[in-house]
Amino acid sequence: MRRRRWPVVAIVIGVLGLLGWYVVYTRQVVKQLRNEAAVQAGMYARIYEALQDTSLTADPTVALFDLSGQITKSGLPLVVTDRNGRVAATANVPKDIEQDSARLRAFVRELDRRNPPIVEPSIGAVHIGDSAVVAGLRTIPLLQAFGIVLLVGFGVYALVERGRAEREKVWAGMAREAAHQLGTPLSAMAGWLELLEDSVSGNTATRAVSAMQQDLQRLERVSHRFERIGRPPRRDPVDCSALVDRLVEYFALRAPTLARTVQVRSSHPDGPVTAHGDGVLLEWVLEVLIKNAMDALGGQSGEIVVSAHAEPEGARVRVQDNGPGVPKHLRSRIFDAGFTTKDRGWGIGLSLARRIVEENHGGQLVLADTDRGAAFDIILRG
Repeated sequence: MRRRRWPVVAIVIGVLGLLGWYVVYTRQVVKQLRNEAAVQAGMYARIYEALQDTSLTADPTVALFDLSGQITKSGLPLVVTDRNGRVAATANVPKDIEQDSARLRAFVRELDRRNPPIVEPSIGAVHIGDSAVVAGLRTIPLLQAFGIVLLVGFGVYALVERGRAEREKVWAGMAREAAHQLGTPLSAMAGWLELLEDSVSGNTATRAVSAMQQDLQRLERVSHRFERIGRPPRRDPVDCSALVDRLVEYFALRAPTLARTVQVRSSHPDGPVTAHGDGVLLEWVLEVLIKNAMDALGGQSGEIVVSAHAEPEGARVRVQDNGPGVPKHLRSRIFDAGFTTKDRGWGIGLSLARRIVEENHGGQLVLADTDRGAAFDIILRG
C-alpha cells in the first residue's frame, strides 16, 4: 500500500514545492525591480539637478561621477572601450575577470552576444550585460516548465498505478472467493476419504488412500494461498529445513520414474534453519521453482536438489537442477510477467514467485551462477 501511495505523495510535495519556489522567486523579482527603480529614480534626480544648476561655478564632472556610482549600484555589467578597442572603464565586472585581460576580452564578447554594444564615435563603445532580473527570467521559466513536465509525468504514472491497483484488488477478491468456494468440496472429499479408509484393505489400496490424503492436504494448502493474496504480509517463524523436506517428499513420489528418472532430494544441516515470513506463500514459491526445474530437464533424466542453509541475517533456500540451464540472452527476462519458453504456459510462475519473496518477505529471488543447470536462490531475512 505504501508503494502505491508514494506517487501521490510525490506529486503533492512537488506541487507545494513548485508553488513555494514560485512565490519566493516572485517576491525576489519584485524586490530587485524596486531596487532598480530606486536607482533609476536617483539617476534621473541627479540629472535634473545638474541641468537646473546654471551657476558658472557648477562642475559637470561631479554629476557625472555621481551617475557612475548609480550605475555601479544598479548591478548592470558594463565595459567601456575606446576607439581602439582597449578597455577604458568597467562596472560590476567580477574582480578575477577584470584583472585578466584575456578573460576580460572574452567577457566583452559575451556581453556583445547578449546585447548589441552602444557605439559613441567620440568615446568608443559601451558593452552592457543583463541585470540579475533578466538573467533569472532567462532560466527560471525553463526550470519551471521542466518541473511542470515532471509533475505531469508523475500524475500520469499515478493514474496508471491507480488503475493497476484497482485491477489487482479485483483479482485478489476473485482469488479469495475461489478459496472460499473450494472449501465446500474439500470438506466433502475429506469425509469420503475417511469412509474409504475404513472400508479398504490391502497395501495398494492403503497406499492409494494415503496418497489421496496427501493430495487433499495439498489442495487445502493451495486454497489457503489464495486467501493470503491481498492480505498484509506475515512474519511468522518458518523452519526452512522442514519446508524443504515436506516439498521434496511430495514431489519425489510424483517425479517421473519409468522412461526417465528424475530424482528430487533435499540438503540442509541438522536442526532447523529459521527465517521469518509466510510458510504458505514460501511453499508456493518453492513449488514453482521445483516444477520449473522438472520442466527444464526436458524429458531427460536428471536431479533436482532443494537445499536450505542459514545466513548471517536469515536463510538461503536453493533449487538447483542439472539440466541445460538458462541461456544468457534470456536471463534478464525470465522474471518478466507473461514471458515463457514453454508451448503451454502463462509465464507468471517466476514473476509471482519473485513478487512473493520481495514484496511479502523483503527478500530476494535471484538466478545464481552455476557451472551446470540452473539454480534459483531464495534469500530471506531472519
